[in-house]
Amino acid sequence: MAHREMAAAEWLMLLGLSLLWGGSFLFNGILVKVWPPLTIVTARVLLAAITLWIIIRLSGMAVPKNREVWLSFFGMGLLNNAIPFTLIVWGQTHIASGLAAILNATTPLFGVVVAHVLTEDEKLTANRVAGLLIGLAGVVIMIGPSVLGQVGGDAWGELAVLGAALSYAFASVYGRRFRRMGLPPLLPAAGQVTASSLLLLPMALFVDRPFALPLPGPETWIALLGLAVLSTALAYILFFRILATAGATNIMLVTILIPPSAVLLSALVLGERLAPRHFAGMLAIGLGLLAIDGRLWRRLAPRTPRV
Repeated sequence: MAHREMAAAEWLMLLGLSLLWGGSFLFNGILVKVWPPLTIVTARVLLAAITLWIIIRLSGMAVPKNREVWLSFFGMGLLNNAIPFTLIVWGQTHIASGLAAILNATTPLFGVVVAHVLTEDEKLTANRVAGLLIGLAGVVIMIGPSVLGQVGGDAWGELAVLGAALSYAFASVYGRRFRRMGLPPLLPAAGQVTASSLLLLPMALFVDRPFALPLPGPETWIALLGLAVLSTALAYILFFRILATAGATNIMLVTILIPPSAVLLSALVLGERLAPRHFAGMLAIGLGLLAIDGRLWRRLAPRTPRV
């Protein structure tokens, strides 16, 4: 099936989504200075769940009670929230927010491999293999010699974010089941953050003991609200709206836009700076994603005239 090109309004929504998700790395960068990772992630999904259920309640949607549906919510919450959110936040205790966003852009690279193995209709093609190799080269460029030498905190942080990207890739395949279930998009969004809240809350209470932490200042609360309401709840609403009109392949392009958004926001607010190899790696990942998408190469390829 040919990829449909997006309208101007859809591109604007995609840009807005990249800013919302790029902002999550900024908010994490503020919060990791005050709270431990599990507390941040648990507060994020819990507040996002409350926000989304309020919206569902106001819209009059029926809450699913089917056991299979809720088991799927827990599977999606684990793969799409609990594991990747925790790995990214922990990783950001060791690496800059902008670098974390760039490494997160490898999600589609892992995605094409996971989809090839686990699905029947999304197999690897020549352009996807080329894109995968180019993107993996970008990852190697970004991480640099730190992995080859003594593995330190920075390398573990980078690998943690790459692990989050792999988890997102599995989630993208796992989430295909919700379309078959015929659920309105808001319900899986609310269901998964609710499930991940239930999974994470006991661990956060036991490991981090957030009730014993000092009361944070206003900046921390503002960052948490931004992370939960803007970068999670609102971002999911926008994500599913774009998905419904433009399709899954088109919305994957947001991963190209998130790193520049996160780097810009982190530089403006946190004063973070990245090394030249990080930008070179981001460029390679972007080229890899364009190769996977395929549309640019089709436009550049010479057309055979019809006789």
